[in-house]
Amino acid sequence: EVELVESGGGLVRPGESRRLSCTASGFVFSDYAMAWVRETPGKEPELISSISKTSKITYYEDSVKGRFTISRDNAKNTLNLQLNGLTTDDMGMYYCAKAESPGFLPTSYTPQDFSHRGQGTQVTVSS
Repeated sequence: EVELVESGGGLVRPGESRRLSCTASGFVFSDYAMAWVRETPGKEPELISSISKTSKITYYEDSVKGRFTISRDNAKNTLNLQLNGLTTDDMGMYYCAKAESPGFLPTSYTPQDFSHRGQGTQVTVSS
């Protein structure tokens, strides 16, 4: 059974940093691209960042380029997202998501492109 467990969210002040992590199990982690998806009330889900199975290719949504860094450790089955320079626009529930097909790197949020996602970790930015 595929399981994705996120951690690292919390309350931060504007300008601060946070590191999100996702521990994966139940599938061959190194065979699949992974992504972080953000949900905010009243908005469509957004694909914030994705990373290919070998980490060779990464994708970032325009608003987070230069501030967020996605990484993965295939030996430890973990996915990370370093969030720097946080603003209130970055608030939301962050989900770790597994690509539907081996070798496919999602660069936008289309539900059918993902087979599983975790329960999410909330990031709140407030002074």
